[in-house]
Amino acid sequence: MDDLPQASDSKRYALTNGTVFTGTEVVRDRAILIAGNRIQGLCSLEELGACDRIDLNGANVAPGFIDLQLNGCGGVMFNDAITAATLNTMHRTNLRSGTTSFLPTLITTSDADMAQAMAVVAESRKTAPHNVLGLHLEGPYLNLKRKGIHNADDIRDPDPAMLHKIAIAGRDVVKLVTLAPEQVAPEQIQTLVDAGIRVSAGHTDATFEEAIARFEAGVGMATHLFNAMSPWLSRKPGMVGAVFRHPEVYAGIIADGQHVHFDSIRLAKQLKGDRLLLVTDATPPVGTQMTSFIIGGQEVFYRDGKCVSADGTLGGSALTMIEAIANCVQQVGIELPEALRMATLYPAQAIAVDADLGWLGAGAIANLAIFTDDFAMQAIVDCGHYQALQNPKSKI
Repeated sequence: MDDLPQASDSKRYALTNGTVFTGTEVVRDRAILIAGNRIQGLCSLEELGACDRIDLNGANVAPGFIDLQLNGCGGVMFNDAITAATLNTMHRTNLRSGTTSFLPTLITTSDADMAQAMAVVAESRKTAPHNVLGLHLEGPYLNLKRKGIHNADDIRDPDPAMLHKIAIAGRDVVKLVTLAPEQVAPEQIQTLVDAGIRVSAGHTDATFEEAIARFEAGVGMATHLFNAMSPWLSRKPGMVGAVFRHPEVYAGIIADGQHVHFDSIRLAKQLKGDRLLLVTDATPPVGTQMTSFIIGGQEVFYRDGKCVSADGTLGGSALTMIEAIANCVQQVGIELPEALRMATLYPAQAIAVDADLGWLGAGAIANLAIFTDDFAMQAIVDCGHYQALQNPKSKI
């Protein structure tokens, strides 16, 4: 991937002539004043005074997108190379589709790899705390019946010593843990919750009753709703039914038209409201010309917009967040301001980073996505640094 153009320095400047989606309202007659890595405020042109100005030519401006489930992109997979260089490649690739903050996601693997991932993320957050928001551990405490593409050899019962290490790392390092709640004791879930870590139900065959009990025990989210979980049936509501029954539970959903039918997303939105958020579950092909990659010990082929193994099992996606937003608007019928909140405010709230991220106004971190009415990325602001995107019409 070619490098992005050199970002502007962090001096005070203003973005003008844009349609601004703040997270609560749509504003068309205000400039965004940025100083350092934060937004100083929204003001009229008359109030700006002397400062550099960047004319957005009517483009849309939203808070930078936040992806809570990102396995890889730009030709790399976090599981394959648990390094700072991998995180940097993922971040640089993300910027081209408006995602300024993310949780690198480590799927089912060894304890040694989990410990290494925690160390790498902890170090990365010292210099990029508003880009790499923390680690998402997806597994290994899953149900084999719903393992999806995860490596069955590494799926196991929780180890108290490893759970203790995760809890000690805390939410500054580990933001999200996906597990099959029926495989984990309530007191083990509570250990993670007490450390401030969001626990999410995924790759689960839980009954409706088991799911509700674990929600009461502290599970607060569902990973890729509808996928790799017990379905909603007439006499067995399963995990899906429990997610809909419990109003406080967040749910991530993959809006690529491959993982979930668009009408299922529409119904889920009606039922979950502001607790439904977008994730990509992206993998190495995003931002590249790759046609296959390895995940969970299996080769996955990317063709016709779908990532599948030889036996037809879905293995992540090649979705970008701007595409997910476009799908929600164009295919599902969600209004643009709400679709944007599903990619910004709601994920920020789900992992409790909404004091700084997910909205646009005075005091917020200056992470911004700038795009045209036809969802072509035009520019981004990354922690205060404005970057125009080359070839914004190109497919990423």
